[in-house]
Amino acid sequence: MLSRRWWDVAAIAVASILVLFTLFDPPPYGPNDWGVWATTGAFLVFYFAYARAHLGVDRLGPHLVISIAFAVLVGVGASFEPSFAIVQVFVYPFIWTTAPSIRSAVASNVLIGVALAAGYIVHFGPSGIIAGVISAVVSVGFSIALGLWITNIALYGQERGRLLEELQAAQGQLAAMHRDAGVVEERARLAREIHDTIAQSLTGLVMVAQRTGTRLEAVDGAAAASARSDVELMEQMAREALTEARGLVASLASVEPGAGLGDALARLGASFERETGVVVTVSANATGLSREHEVVLLRSAQEGLANVRKHASARHAAVTVESVDGEVVLTVSDDGVGPGAAMPGASGFGLTGIRDRTALVGGSFAIEPGAEGGTVLRVGIPRADAADSEETE
Repeated sequence: MLSRRWWDVAAIAVASILVLFTLFDPPPYGPNDWGVWATTGAFLVFYFAYARAHLGVDRLGPHLVISIAFAVLVGVGASFEPSFAIVQVFVYPFIWTTAPSIRSAVASNVLIGVALAAGYIVHFGPSGIIAGVISAVVSVGFSIALGLWITNIALYGQERGRLLEELQAAQGQLAAMHRDAGVVEERARLAREIHDTIAQSLTGLVMVAQRTGTRLEAVDGAAAASARSDVELMEQMAREALTEARGLVASLASVEPGAGLGDALARLGASFERETGVVVTVSANATGLSREHEVVLLRSAQEGLANVRKHASARHAAVTVESVDGEVVLTVSDDGVGPGAAMPGASGFGLTGIRDRTALVGGSFAIEPGAEGGTVLRVGIPRADAADSEETE
């Protein structure tokens, strides 16, 4: 709106100057003065009624209407009074502002120059041909030179702006990669710490409990029986804690899809099976995913298997990736107790994290009971090649 206000001020200022020039003539005012006033009024009416609304539109139709109307006004006004040519200081910049291309701007400049020369000829007769042509050539030449210079500056600014946006986008991607690398490194560090400290201590506790139970077998009496029971309970609790620790190691372990999503999922499944004892079957056969989408599916698979470890009490789990109707669908299923009333955010952040990750890339998320029991987690991601084909069509 600020630029339009400046154009409004310029239009009113030019019109005021035109009227003041004619008022310097002593009364009575003649037909030429009345003609200038009428043409100036028509200029203001056309500007505020039509031209003003098309500032920045850059369409050929409105540009042609504006160019023809201004050419007529310039020619008619100059036929009454040659000083009406001062309106060019407004008309030429306005033409460049509304032109959809440089070619159309140059053509409109020439049209207005021809109209100005015609106005001079009408006012002065044959003797005004030279003055009209010279005035038109000078004004059109100056307008084209200045317009091309300003246009090149604008194009250069636009190119710099585009490069700056690309640089900012690259910096954002780099920052995201550094952040992801930091998260991956921290997860790997936690996994190593848990494996080397808590898991090892729990393993030692299980072995000590087994050895103590063996020694107590040779001891008779109620006290010994009670002690054996306590030792068995200690062993059972240590084993359960060890299973939890190994599951945490499996879920925190760094698995990057650098060699492909299928290989990453296979390594994830093998690590999870080794740490938890749950048999994991992996089948991944899908293409058309960007690295960002592969990371989303990989993290979703990790979180899905973490839920299997925590809640399913399952013996088998399956991770599949396949293409279905323009999407790549990840499915994590198990033969455990089922999801019950599990909802994202109900008992932790895992499901909420999956839902949020998929939503950010325009994907879908669902968790439901399996047809033969257990739980089925589905995550769908749009295929990149499918999106490209739709845009082409």
